[in-house]
Amino acid sequence: MTGRGIDQILPRPCSPELYEGHVRDARDYVRLAERANGSIPKPVAPGYIWGDALEELGRVAPDLRIVNLETSITRHAHPWPGKGIHYRMHPDNATCLQAGGIHCCTLANNHVLDWGYPGLAETCQVLDSLGITSRSPTVISPAT
Repeated sequence: MTGRGIDQILPRPCSPELYEGHVRDARDYVRLAERANGSIPKPVAPGYIWGDALEELGRVAPDLRIVNLETSITRHAHPWPGKGIHYRMHPDNATCLQAGGIHCCTLANNHVLDWGYPGLAETCQVLDSLGITSRSPTVISPAT
């Protein structure tokens, strides 16, 4: 999940407002993490979010690195109405997926439409521009 707090520590975060019941600012998640684990440098390099996993992935050398992208990659400003949690990361921060050596992102999850159809379209465009394959279900109704 590269949205919310993760996006806020990367070089170009989205606007931090959230539409959740209890947390209204994504930077609050960063503050909670820092309270539990110590200071987090900001901004961090794109590979920072992978931590020790990058070394292990390099050692194992899998043929493919596939993730379920539980985040929209979009600048779209309008969250899906009535949905409680909306994940989003700025398109410029999607290089963190390249830093992780990701080959393919599945989008079949409950966050695929957090920022509506425009957010989904931009997510797919960004992934294509990075050379990362994306797979999404045929969308009939909003994710809830």
